[in-house]
Amino acid sequence: MKQIETLPYGKKILYALGQLGWSLGSFGVMNLLYYFYDSNSNDEGGRMFPVYLGSAAVLGIIAALSRVFDGITDPLIAGLSDRSQSSLGRRRTYMALGALPFALLSLLIFLPPSSSASLNTLWLFVLTFLFYLFMTMYVTPFFALMSELGHSPDERLELSTMISVTWALGFMMGNGSYAFQGILEGAGLAPVRAFQTVLGIFALISALLMYLPVIFIDENRYCEKHHSEEGSFKAVLSAFGNRDFLFFTLSDLTYFLALTFIQTGISFYVIQLLGLPKENATLIMSILFILSFLFYVPVSLAAKKVGKKKLLSAAFILFIVSWVIVSFWGKLPLPPMVQALIVAVLSALPLAIFGILPNAIVADIAEADGQETGNFKAAVFFGARTFMSKMGASITLLIFPLISHLGGEKGGSPTEGGIRLTTWTAILFLILGLLLFSRYNEKRIMTLLEQEEAPTAP
Repeated sequence: MKQIETLPYGKKILYALGQLGWSLGSFGVMNLLYYFYDSNSNDEGGRMFPVYLGSAAVLGIIAALSRVFDGITDPLIAGLSDRSQSSLGRRRTYMALGALPFALLSLLIFLPPSSSASLNTLWLFVLTFLFYLFMTMYVTPFFALMSELGHSPDERLELSTMISVTWALGFMMGNGSYAFQGILEGAGLAPVRAFQTVLGIFALISALLMYLPVIFIDENRYCEKHHSEEGSFKAVLSAFGNRDFLFFTLSDLTYFLALTFIQTGISFYVIQLLGLPKENATLIMSILFILSFLFYVPVSLAAKKVGKKKLLSAAFILFIVSWVIVSFWGKLPLPPMVQALIVAVLSALPLAIFGILPNAIVADIAEADGQETGNFKAAVFFGARTFMSKMGASITLLIFPLISHLGGEKGGSPTEGGIRLTTWTAILFLILGLLLFSRYNEKRIMTLLEQEEAPTAP
């Protein structure tokens, strides 16, 4: 049997830079569509195209439908990748096909062809669906490749930490788009053209970075030669038939439900519970993000010593405590900003843990399942996990408005009681997530992985 090589550290960096590429490439579509298209936001010099009346509603429909489509294609693309027998590699083949159109569409979506409302709406609808299709074609095999490049739990944890760091760097670069736009405007470009130029630069950088692991990481050298015989539907069913994956992914679903609550409700919590200006919501989230980023490396080191399950369980508990404090915002005998900062500090560590460990756990489960069943379908495991996380976000976006308006008039604004109730809803989801995750048998997974033959370096 051919001996596989351990991935050199330099190539681990090249792999992680692929994550930076897709993080940067996806930022515009996932975070800036409303900023660019919504005519209701056109109060800063005409940066948005006045595409149509009621643009917020149309954007919401397109965003919702495209994300449902995205969730469905995740396991389908995953199954195709798992069954591929391409000589280039079953992961790199799909990554190579997806990277360029993914990057190109990240720009084209912001280049509407005319001032016609109907044509621009059709343009946005079609291109957004294509964007998520090619994004899945790159991202799902990319995550599966992590499972196969890491030949031990510690190696997979290291790779998961590295891609968490590069994802954060891509997110921070994307958040700089407003500042970069201002610089180009100062150089004489019109606001819209300046914005499009920034996204064009992002698209170019994204494409170059996404192709680094495709070009420089040879699956035939660094990954065991496996493929799955199961069809996509059967593979998804068998993945959820794995008891440890089922309990883990259900707990992961509850986490994304709670996380989307805070992302959706942060401005309401700051304005209505703390009585602070809405600008403080951005400040609080920025502080939270920076503090979380600083915990990435310590979390990775701690996971090797105490185990992933103990650390992720602690993250659930810390997050629950943070949410309990949020539920009492405005009622505590402390200045409002102090209350906010306490939550930011308490939430930073669990967010770092949830940012790193789930991918490593899925990689461990996928590898252990392959050892046990002979069907190595890492992409399906990652695709199924992504599907569940997207469903969690979608469910939250559906129920948050219903809960936040309880006790108010029909068509009115969210009520204080409704807003507080959303925090307790999130707490209940997190408690359920902790109970579900307690059923994950990490010891069994580690035992299976210890039976795996260690690769020999050249």
